[in-house]
Amino acid sequence: EVQLVESGGGLVQPGGSLRLSCAASGFTFSNYGMSWRRQAPGKGLEWVSTINSDGSTRYTNSVKGRFTIYRDNNKNTLNLQLDNTKTEDTTMYYCIKGQNQGQGTQDTVPS
Repeated sequence: EVQLVESGGGLVQPGGSLRLSCAASGFTFSNYGMSWRRQAPGKGLEWVSTINSDGSTRYTNSVKGRFTIYRDNNKNTLNLQLDNTKTEDTTMYYCIKGQNQGQGTQDTVPS
C-alpha cells in the first residue's frame, strides 16, 4: 500500500524559508517521479513541482527560482525547499505519486 506522509509545514514570515518533507513507503521510491501540489482555501489543486526518477525537475512559473524540489532515494523522502516565501504561498501542500496523495501539510505566510 502506497503511503505518503508530509511534514514540515508551519508559519513563516514573508521572505523566509521552510522545508517540506514527504516520507514515502509501499513502493520502490527511486523508480517513480514525484510531485508536489498545493491547494489554497477556496481554490483548486495547483501543480507546483515534479522531480523525475532521473532527478530532472520542473516547476510552475510562480515558484521558479524560489522553490527547490529534491529527493533522497536512500531515505525514500521527497523534499520541497521554499525560499523567499510570499503570502500567496499560504496553502496546503500535498505529496503526489501518480494517483496517490498524502494528507497534506499547511504552510502559512502571513501578510
